[in-house]
Amino acid sequence: MTQIVTLSFFRFAGPLARAWALTMMGGARWPLSRTPDIGFWKLCGSGTGEGFTPVPNTAVYAILATWPDIATAKARTTSGVFATYMRRAAEHWTVFLEPQTARGQWSGKEPFHPGPATTLGPLAALTRATIKPRILARFWGRVPNISAMIGKDTNVMFKIGIGEVPMLHQVTFSIWPSEAAMAGFARTGPHAEAIRAVRDEGWFSEELYARFAVHSDAGRWNGISPLARSEAA
Repeated sequence: MTQIVTLSFFRFAGPLARAWALTMMGGARWPLSRTPDIGFWKLCGSGTGEGFTPVPNTAVYAILATWPDIATAKARTTSGVFATYMRRAAEHWTVFLEPQTARGQWSGKEPFHPGPATTLGPLAALTRATIKPRILARFWGRVPNISAMIGKDTNVMFKIGIGEVPMLHQVTFSIWPSEAAMAGFARTGPHAEAIRAVRDEGWFSEELYARFAVHSDAGRWNGISPLARSEAA
């Protein structure tokens, strides 16, 4: 069976809904841990603007989870605590991913198990890092340039910055129509310079890099499916 990774995003409108979502960063841990068939999972907040900032966006939260197969993933992400989030959210979207490559660790674990995923459709990239405290100023000093660059890239279909702990734990997630488009961003400009600095100066105490084939999605984000651009191409 091919492992499926899901990223579920929820947007909350109004102070009461946002306050509820914030409390669920602690309150959802027990029901998530009791969800049948769930493997690795993480609750994440998001950043403002393009998402790649240390300033929290109190409207948007995410749940990452791994599942044994696509049927299980689709069933579990519409029930239990996921359904509770959906009822409270003004908008929600889940993307279903098949791991292609993964290296590194997340909280001391290797959560993604690459398999023979297809490469015919869009690709997603996820990076997760624990930033060394002494590097924080240099790291966040580079992020605005990277954020501006990805925001102007007409190829990117979806992008967001999320994390478990503001400033210290950073996750970047993006979806691209092809491997060429993804590589063009990763290997040029501020992003490439930051990658060189990471390697030369040892910015992270833990890091993980993963690439996925996009299997499918459910729901809407900003009123549409972010994958619609690929379907229209």
